[in-house]
Amino acid sequence: MAEAGLRLFQTKDVVELLGISRRQLRYWNQTDLVSPSSKTPGGHGRYRFEDLIALRAAKRLIDAGVSVQKIRNSIAALRRILPTVQRPLAELVLVATGDVVLAFRDGAALEAASGQEWIFEVAQLQCEVDAWKRGVARLRTGREPRRIERSQSRRRTA
Repeated sequence: MAEAGLRLFQTKDVVELLGISRRQLRYWNQTDLVSPSSKTPGGHGRYRFEDLIALRAAKRLIDAGVSVQKIRNSIAALRRILPTVQRPLAELVLVATGDVVLAFRDGAALEAASGQEWIFEVAQLQCEVDAWKRGVARLRTGREPRRIERSQSRRRTA
């Protein structure tokens, strides 16, 4: 039951661990939602821990009202948007907000179907605004704006 030292789980183990029916598991495999990492010579699926993560993520999305088709479409889109991610359900944190599936990665949230970023870092936006202001000031005056340090401006007012 071990492959290169990894624990492999049989279908009955997965059913018991995750509360998924054999029928659901078979359907998800047939429709390429989540497939077992390996099969025995007799064709029985064997699941790694990573597969359990993907199965639990799929189950939670479905329990939240997301259709299997929408999850499949989201997975396909995430693979296009994030080519280094092979198994989005296992490698990313996916959250359903109404009919939108968000994928969290590196501190950002992407809408899974389009890749549109939903959360951004305020500090990064501040840097972009500052750069934009410098560009506007440069266009108006034809030169770089003068920067006043806070300590200098405090001394002048004191």
